[in-house]
Amino acid sequence: MPDESYPAELKYFKEHDWVRVEGGEATFGITWWAQDALGDMVYASLPDVGAAVSSGQPYGELESVKSVAEIYAPVSGEVVAANDTLVAEPAFVNADPYGQGWLIRVRLSAPSELDGLMDAAAYREFLATAGS
Repeated sequence: MPDESYPAELKYFKEHDWVRVEGGEATFGITWWAQDALGDMVYASLPDVGAAVSSGQPYGELESVKSVAEIYAPVSGEVVAANDTLVAEPAFVNADPYGQGWLIRVRLSAPSELDGLMDAAAYREFLATAGS
């Protein structure tokens, strides 16, 4: 498992998701804190390409040895890619949450929603004050 980190180039959502924006698309994943809290991943259920996701709404599930957790969209968009590798190797979410453990990529439908997300410093503060 990697050391705790929250890359500065990402945006963060209160449900412990991260967003990497590249042009009009965004890649979603879960944070180091989330994968650590969930434990070893054993299953990932992700939406199909073409599905719509809405900010603050669940779009899939991650199952670990500890529990099953819904994953929430930080911003709205249309799914343009899902990390199919996670079907066979869900442990990538634990081993490389900001790289090979990405979940989906979306074409942004409301880019202004990005303004409501936290930067790395604000997310660390959120973790410290909220406790989760």
